[in-house]
Amino acid sequence: MSQMPIVNLPDQSRQLAQSGKRVSVLWQEPESLAFVARGREYRSEFHINSSDEVMYMIKGEMRLHYRTPEGREDVAVIPEGSVIYTPAGTPHSPRFPPDAFALILERKRREGEIDRFHWFCPKCDAFLHEETFIVRDYREDPVSKAYRRFFENEEFRTCKKRGEVMPAP
Repeated sequence: MSQMPIVNLPDQSRQLAQSGKRVSVLWQEPESLAFVARGREYRSEFHINSSDEVMYMIKGEMRLHYRTPEGREDVAVIPEGSVIYTPAGTPHSPRFPPDAFALILERKRREGEIDRFHWFCPKCDAFLHEETFIVRDYREDPVSKAYRRFFENEEFRTCKKRGEVMPAP
């Protein structure tokens, strides 16, 4: 039997803030992944994974942008101390400031599952770009890697419909 970790979430949040990192993985088991995430100054993509997600706001407020089955963008506001369930396959973009922290619970990726990151034009909502990753270890911070690749390439950030360029943060 593996160890059953007990985590003090406020302490974990403080340690994460002091480290300067964005994510602190609490555990990764075949059917369970838990991590504390610190907000980002700028988040614009929609993450799609094949696992359900549960997000609990430890500190601060999250504005969870998501895309409906019809493709429309909507926003759910999750106040501190509240939790939200996000079904697998739902394009979602958790937006909260760097001094806010969330506990994220999901299933570790299975062999062959691919995480996708989508960006849309902020002016006309046209699809801009997709980044994909096979996430073997969440400590590798796939969100930061997707951001780096997207924002380093102006072509990815240019709307094919209107010619607008999404500014880099």
